Amino acid sequence: MDIDRLEESQEVIHKNYSRRGAVPVDDGHPFDLEGYISNYSGRTAIDRLIHIMMICPSIAPDAFQLCVQHIHQSRDPALYQNLLQAYEQLATSSDLPLPNMMDLAQLDTKWADEIMEKNKADRVKLEVELKTYSNNMIKESIRMAHRDLGDFYRATGDYGTSLKHYTKSREFCTTSQHVLEMCMSILELLIEQRNYSHLTTYVFKADAAIDATTSAAVPAPGSTPAAPPPAATAGSKKKSVERDNVQAKLDLATALSHLGQGSYEKAAQYFLRVDSPRDLGDWVGKLIAPGDIAIYGTLTALSSFPRSTIKARILENSVFGAYIEQEPYVRELIEAYMNSNFKVALDLLNRYSTRHFADIHLSPHVQELTAHVRNSAVVLYFQPFASIKLERMSAAFGWSVEEVEWHVVNLIQAGEIHGRVDSQNKILHAKKTNYRDELFARTIKAGTEIQSANRKILLRMRLQQADLIVKAPKGSNHPSNLVMHPGNPVMAMGAPESFLI
Repeated sequence: MDIDRLEESQEVIHKNYSRRGAVPVDDGHPFDLEGYISNYSGRTAIDRLIHIMMICPSIAPDAFQLCVQHIHQSRDPALYQNLLQAYEQLATSSDLPLPNMMDLAQLDTKWADEIMEKNKADRVKLEVELKTYSNNMIKESIRMAHRDLGDFYRATGDYGTSLKHYTKSREFCTTSQHVLEMCMSILELLIEQRNYSHLTTYVFKADAAIDATTSAAVPAPGSTPAAPPPAATAGSKKKSVERDNVQAKLDLATALSHLGQGSYEKAAQYFLRVDSPRDLGDWVGKLIAPGDIAIYGTLTALSSFPRSTIKARILENSVFGAYIEQEPYVRELIEAYMNSNFKVALDLLNRYSTRHFADIHLSPHVQELTAHVRNSAVVLYFQPFASIKLERMSAAFGWSVEEVEWHVVNLIQAGEIHGRVDSQNKILHAKKTNYRDELFARTIKAGTEIQSANRKILLRMRLQQADLIVKAPKGSNHPSNLVMHPGNPVMAMGAPESFLI
């Protein structure tokens, strides 16, 4: 895995900020920064605050202050320098007057020096432990030493070295549970770095480790195990709960992988499979919030699923309903879409677009997902009509007639709508289908196929008769004598003599 690609992707993201317009935060686009960031902790909170600072200049000073507070709770002083560079870049490129934060930076030099000294002492300690365990050849201790070093380098921001120690610990794993722990640590690291393409690799490895753990706990076939004691029963229940927790995390990692790569239908399927928030364990807050899953699953489902599937998989899904309760507007969005109140649905998407752009995983896909939902709404609205005025569609969607015509023409060119637009009278006509002609065409085609099949059957019968005549005994080669021939099934069926050669 090339760690340099992760750094390059971050540079590309920052370059995209300069090309993308600023995301508004106002009465029409509400966004509670403190309430939003309170759902996260650790590195993901810092990354999200820097992301918000870059796309929302109007609240950049507040995001800066909150980011400083979270950085002081971390072990990576380099984050502070990255924050200052991002803020300076925003101050030079933004039209809004932003306050100078350099005075605040001078006050944190002492803190940075203390953290660097502490990190150096901890690194030396962990490396000495690893060297000692390696000399003693204790596999379990070596594995734990690599794991601890991986956690340390991850906390201090050295992701390449962290990944190296995590993967190195695989050589010293003695049980499938150890392999599973290694895979989960790497998955957390990849999600933090938004390296979506490699997530599925370690999801497959974790699945294999889960299966190995389960098969080891199942008794061999043919054996007659004794009744387990109460302690064993409690232990099996605990293992079942742990397996559910791991499976929920794997489903979430797979969903994020598909979302990051633009496979929205697959992403929706896995987001809707994630169990209740308590099954995600320590991933809640450290990597993601329950409200994020509600938004991801809903937007990807609306952009790729038919309404019957949305009703069955979302509205009638009590488990996913627990996530929707974290973001009340999501339920309003789904109900408006299902009830064909497309103007309300699109208004909700626009109103909470700032919330969507503020998410580090969803931000690159907001425009594409919104376009998919909008196109699906236009197609669904036109389906019952043979023709409709564009003015009526304009009132239904809250657009001007010119905007409606532009959207409809694009959908016709893409093959989503089968129709044509009368630009002079501003009417959309559905493509008329002559069902009588279609019926006659299917009938003629079926008759032609039957004739061809009959010719083949008759030819096969004639070839069989010719073969029987050649093989018949002397004196019995007359066609009338073939009727009673034991090897003549065709004549036994009463085939006329005109078919014989």
